[in-house]
Amino acid sequence: MRLELNMKSTVAFDRVFSAYKKRMVEEQTIASHISGPEFSARRDEFLLSVGEDVAVLLYDMVIGLRAKIIVELGTSYGFSTLFLAAAAQRAGGKVFTYEISPKKQAFAQQQIAAADLSDFVEWRMGDAVGLLSSQDGPVNFVLMDLWKDLYVTCFDVLYPKLAPDGVIVADNMLFPEMYRAEAAVYRAAVRAKPDMQAVLLPIGQGIDVSCRVDREREDARGSAKIASG
Repeated sequence: MRLELNMKSTVAFDRVFSAYKKRMVEEQTIASHISGPEFSARRDEFLLSVGEDVAVLLYDMVIGLRAKIIVELGTSYGFSTLFLAAAAQRAGGKVFTYEISPKKQAFAQQQIAAADLSDFVEWRMGDAVGLLSSQDGPVNFVLMDLWKDLYVTCFDVLYPKLAPDGVIVADNMLFPEMYRAEAAVYRAAVRAKPDMQAVLLPIGQGIDVSCRVDREREDARGSAKIASG
């Protein structure tokens, strides 16, 4: 796969992306040979990424929105960060990515540097809920992929900072199945806001894509329709 980056970054991106794909294949083989309890015990060793299909969609959405402030909750080993940073490069934006594990963040930083995309990422280490209070806004795009019991709390903190037409993508809405109850609570919280529109998409592990409606623009369109009628 080749994204529309400048030539230097394209080569670097492809090299890092290929390394991630190789690791995912190796981990899938390992995971297929271990039991559920063992997998749970070793969970932090695996990428557990959003997957290539979702990552490409994130890339396209950030560019389409011309997002300037991009928030990633849950850097993990940096797979989705790679795509968000590449999109930020094209959109003239910056990714603010939050992670609680120093080991994971350090690995992600190495990959982003190898992809020549460090200038487009700001790293935040620690508890996302506490750190989000100082996040600059308005936020144009959010990827939510941290502990599922924190989704609603993080949404409540981010919602006032979300720009008109700002988008939130939440991962793991359908799989693993053990997260479905918490995912349903999150989706209900989003849909309870009168200016949020959302759709559940069966892509990857299931993503919920929500957008904050620009009420001023919608009201102006409504007035224009009435006047023309």
